[in-house]
Amino acid sequence: MQNLSKKSERNQTIFMNMKIKVCGMRADENIAALCQLPVDHIGFIFYRKSPRYVKDAPAATIPERIKKVGVFVNASVEEIISKATDHKLDLIQLHGDETPGFCHLLKNKGFVLIKAFATDSHFDFGQLNDFEDCCDYYLLDAKGDSYGGNGLQFDWQILKNYTSEKKFFLSGGIDLESVDEVLKIDLPQLYAIDVNSKFESAPALKDISKIKRLTDRLVLEKTK
Repeated sequence: MQNLSKKSERNQTIFMNMKIKVCGMRADENIAALCQLPVDHIGFIFYRKSPRYVKDAPAATIPERIKKVGVFVNASVEEIISKATDHKLDLIQLHGDETPGFCHLLKNKGFVLIKAFATDSHFDFGQLNDFEDCCDYYLLDAKGDSYGGNGLQFDWQILKNYTSEKKFFLSGGIDLESVDEVLKIDLPQLYAIDVNSKFESAPALKDISKIKRLTDRLVLEKTK
């Protein structure tokens, strides 16, 4: 019972510090409404093949407490620098096949990097080792037909094989029904949940009422 108690306390600590990232935002009014909720990161996708592709900088004012994340897939260094400048990005998320060398190039230019990995039951966590020195966070997304936004979950049981000390974002098909399972993940490296397609009424248009239910639930759990 003592071990169970310690695990429960550790889970509560993890949960108390957990961040929320809402990815795939684009519409100004939608962004403004989202900023009224206690979210921590907003993701903007700069991958042209994505239905959530952002072409122009949003006009909506985003408070400083919310970090702006630019999502790129196999983009050039020049494009990333240009978008980061134009959109005043706080973090860069690399969601393609970027190499450690590419990450080093961006890291040396002062960017805060999130490297995403397509994850399934056969995922080899050993491949993270090559990125330890050039990325600030990892993002574990479900492997699907496209680079992201597939609305799929991977088997979170494989997270028991996660040995890196680096913090990570958990992504892939997370919805309101997933919260209970997220609460069971006993990894202090779990930094944030990343939600997207399961909270949409249309691509790049979030259902704010659904996200509010999520944030209300998380706030309620944190006050217990």
